[in-house]
Amino acid sequence: MHVIVIGGGITGPVAAIALRKAGIEVEVYEAYERTADGVGGWLLISPNGVNALGAIGLADDLRGIGQPNLRMVMRDGGGTQFGTFEEPDQRNPSQQVQRSELHTVLREHATAAGAKIHYGKRLVDVTETANGVTAHFADGSSATGDVLIGADGVRSRVRTAIDPNAPGPRYTGLLCFGGRLPGNNFGLNRGEFNASQGSRGTFGYLLTPEGDTEWFTNVPTADPLTADEVRAIGASQWLRLMRELFCDDYPARDMLDAATPDTMLLLGPMEIMPSVPRWHSDRMVLAGDSVHAPSNSAGQGASLSIESAVELARCLRDLPLPQAFAAYERLRRPRVERVAEYGEKMNQDKVKGTVDPGATDTLEQVFGWLHRHRIEWEDKITAG
Repeated sequence: MHVIVIGGGITGPVAAIALRKAGIEVEVYEAYERTADGVGGWLLISPNGVNALGAIGLADDLRGIGQPNLRMVMRDGGGTQFGTFEEPDQRNPSQQVQRSELHTVLREHATAAGAKIHYGKRLVDVTETANGVTAHFADGSSATGDVLIGADGVRSRVRTAIDPNAPGPRYTGLLCFGGRLPGNNFGLNRGEFNASQGSRGTFGYLLTPEGDTEWFTNVPTADPLTADEVRAIGASQWLRLMRELFCDDYPARDMLDAATPDTMLLLGPMEIMPSVPRWHSDRMVLAGDSVHAPSNSAGQGASLSIESAVELARCLRDLPLPQAFAAYERLRRPRVERVAEYGEKMNQDKVKGTVDPGATDTLEQVFGWLHRHRIEWEDKITAG
């Protein structure tokens, strides 16, 4: 079997590593002309994501570039703590990691495993036959394989190739921003993820491994701006808006007063994927954000994508088409849709500007089914 993967972000390289571990030939085609080194902010890889990377031998690599998140601390707009969520399994905590560093590790392992990664290959069309599938790229080139995996994000071209009537991403009403301040001037503890709920928004912050202060927030707005439109408005204007939004809140107010436009990340709209009716055709299948992108509020986007990439590789290892795709959807759809419902509830709390002080109880309840999920690589997938 020869597999074509469209998309070289996180899902694509993980799928490539897992497929190579399964003994399957794979090539990855990325639309951008260069790697994603140095691009992006912080990610939280939850224990289930760590477990999924462990299934393909990469958990220690993740821990090597990340730092453990030992607890989530929830505060009100005055900085007063009202809840703490300790990582129940201190032996396998969530990992705070820079997206660019994770991408580098995944790319290097995929290449070392024998996967070929091509850049500057923007998909424009797909031809599917009874004997194979061909991807056609904007530069006039093409690639043919037995299976094509769409790991090309919320605006997936593969998704519409499978189903022209497939839904697109839905704007949640929140724009995402972040930034870094030098040093630790707010008494932060390493390994803590802080979430402050002010009167008009939620503000998060943590201490980086280098000892700096990383902050991030969601700005509610009814206008569904694109990432390009957000960047066109400019960091200075967004910073002024955020200072007004959090003017009564601590430490958000003081962190934003110390922030400068050149240290900010303009990440754009928070988007989620509605339930996708068709996950696959005869030879094409979706993975990661192209088929399930929960609200960032769930903290599960990257972790769920990693899980799905590994599970898909197991299915292709153990079953012929189309049984492999059917088994993959059976294993993944109920779980990702449950996470989407959980994230949507948390997201609506942010939009409304409210967080339930009993949220820590909710987190404790979901930890079992969500964070303890484990993929047993050696177990054989069956068609039943």
